[in-house]
Amino acid sequence: MCSDEGQVTNGSEHSQERRRDHIQSLDRAADILEYLAFSKDSRGLLEISKDLGLHKSTVHRILGTLMHRNYVQQEAGTARYRIGLRLLELGDAVLQNLDLRPLHRFLQELMQHSQETVHLGVLEDGEVVYVDKVESKETIRMYSRLGHRVPAHCTSLGKMLLAYSPESAVERILTQRGLPRFTEHTITDEQTLWQHLAEIRRQGYAIDNEEHEKNIRCISGPIFDYKGGIAAAFSISGPKFRMTQERLLELEPLVRDYSQTMSQALGAPGR
Repeated sequence: MCSDEGQVTNGSEHSQERRRDHIQSLDRAADILEYLAFSKDSRGLLEISKDLGLHKSTVHRILGTLMHRNYVQQEAGTARYRIGLRLLELGDAVLQNLDLRPLHRFLQELMQHSQETVHLGVLEDGEVVYVDKVESKETIRMYSRLGHRVPAHCTSLGKMLLAYSPESAVERILTQRGLPRFTEHTITDEQTLWQHLAEIRRQGYAIDNEEHEKNIRCISGPIFDYKGGIAAAFSISGPKFRMTQERLLELEPLVRDYSQTMSQALGAPGR
């Protein structure tokens, strides 16, 4: 929902405590993969080494292994590296295992009805991960990418997922991640957030009123699984000049209907 700014982190900023409990070479390989994945352009060996704080020979050996497994590619005629297509296969396998692919056609229908970008998201490690989307055909639309992570407390997807999560899980997320402010509309008080989550459960939808990004509004609905628990959430997102308060009210019945339809597709009992 935002740009790529802030996605590439310096290796020195990674938690040293985390590394003590992990295999160092695998940790470094993961750092390199994430670095390349979130880079808009290809990167040279020295650039990777410097930005991640790793020795050049270490980076070179890891890149060689990753290239052998097709996780990284080297551009023809250059010494620059970019992420490999093998990760697309892994990403597709992840989506297949999530068993959410049957929902894609409903996302397409929602986009046709609303003419806005539609996202499907799940909660992982206290953040929302985009696992599917259908882009609006409008010239002006919000930016997002599959696999991108966004905060839970200030997005419609996240608030919906939190609303139907166990209180203990929500408390743990709030302790670990806090309630950082992104805009003047971001909820930064825990009591206010708890009241907000209760209201979301009562009304059956959640709204992001420029809480994560200025000039972007979203409305979200829950998707329940065959056990009756929250499996995912979907959102309709767009610029506020189109997603007016009146437009959000118009979309509420659509969100409720598709929440029920997609939940039934996953075998959810009637609610």
